[in-house]
Amino acid sequence: MNIEEIRIYCLKKAAVTECFPFDELSLVFKVANKMFALSALEKPSNIVLKCDPERALQLRETYSEIEGAYHMNKTMWNQIALQGNVPDKLIIELIDHSYDLVVSKLSKKDRISFGL
Repeated sequence: MNIEEIRIYCLKKAAVTECFPFDELSLVFKVANKMFALSALEKPSNIVLKCDPERALQLRETYSEIEGAYHMNKTMWNQIALQGNVPDKLIIELIDHSYDLVVSKLSKKDRISFGL
């Protein structure tokens, strides 16, 4: 997968927006104004995704292309190299997992107002 394919996939999800809140090179995807994915456009071969802490550790042990995300809480955020051995199907699953984690933490009021 490449970052454009990921971008298209993320933007098809409900209540997702893209923005550059940190700088003009850090593309962030948010659901209901909460970040679930990030890619630095100067290194578009990586994506950062939220992950359940136990699963994050398991993924890091399984794939050398998955590691704790730089400048993020490494307990819950993984950085994934897109040009390695991580199957596209797993990348899609991890995007969905990140999105679902963020949605699950939203208040009922926010879920209703964003149509989730």
